[in-house]
Amino acid sequence: MTSLETLNGRIRDEAAFVADILQQTQRIIVGQDNLIRHMLVALLADGHALIEGVPGLAKTLAVRTLASTLNADFKRIQFTPDLLPSDIIGTQIYNPGDHTFVPRPGPIFSNIILADEINRAPAKVQSALLEAMEERQVTLGDTTFHMKEPFLVLATQNPIEQEGTYTLPEAQLDRFMLKILVNYPNRTEERTIIDRMSGHTIEEAKAVIEPEAILHARTVVDQVYVDDRLKEYVLDLIFTTRDPAALGMKKLAAMIEYGVSPRATLFLVRSAKAHAFLEGRGYVTPDDIKFMVPAVLRHRLILSFEAQAEAITTEQIIEHLLRRVEVP
Repeated sequence: MTSLETLNGRIRDEAAFVADILQQTQRIIVGQDNLIRHMLVALLADGHALIEGVPGLAKTLAVRTLASTLNADFKRIQFTPDLLPSDIIGTQIYNPGDHTFVPRPGPIFSNIILADEINRAPAKVQSALLEAMEERQVTLGDTTFHMKEPFLVLATQNPIEQEGTYTLPEAQLDRFMLKILVNYPNRTEERTIIDRMSGHTIEEAKAVIEPEAILHARTVVDQVYVDDRLKEYVLDLIFTTRDPAALGMKKLAAMIEYGVSPRATLFLVRSAKAHAFLEGRGYVTPDDIKFMVPAVLRHRLILSFEAQAEAITTEQIIEHLLRRVEVP
């Protein structure tokens, strides 16, 4: 108990910068607390996030603001159908002076990458980006370049406009730790947006922490305690998606074609630890896990034709899952 209390005190001290980041982002971004919290989880858990929402919900502004608070290198890449892999990872330029090729790294070599409308680029471009995300390195010619640390890719996609888009394959979706859904602001928040953003001058966020401090915070997140019963709870959730009938959920079995991968298990534990860190706790609670389940699972569950025919969504499946699986 004493060691846990000591860890709690250390986490509270180490997580003090979170309040500063939230203060700066809330000066610029109205509402969207869920988006900002999930982006911080992805940053602290060393994972990438896919952000889905209709245009105009401040997705790009939120990513740029987060990068500003970290004093981190930020690059925005607008994905289009004519984009080439070299536009992202770079290429080799011929030097006629000494008849050699000189590597010229692309915009991927930054701390925070915004892949705007990722589903507008063809598969070869998506693959180039996702390879860099997974391997954390890019090879140009005979030279291998490693990504800057921290390295975070935040990709956006528009759920309502499908003409001229390329759906991300399931194997590529699985590389994203989180899929974050962004909703409309409420009436009060939108009134605040009018008052704050209708002028010509828009405030900018100030840097409150250096990127190196995030790397240190990640080592602290790794030390957040997860009880064995909570690890079993995570496994119960994961295995229920793979074989619901074996756990007494025959109706759910007809709705799920494929369950989630072991990567989801690791991401759920890591993201729950990061969420506990944001809350200033040195231990994970069931609420941390339940909070992260939708973002970790929604893009990994593959529903059956029967579920699609009945207009059942992954959100409904996840809600049912959380209700039925016993919490320790």
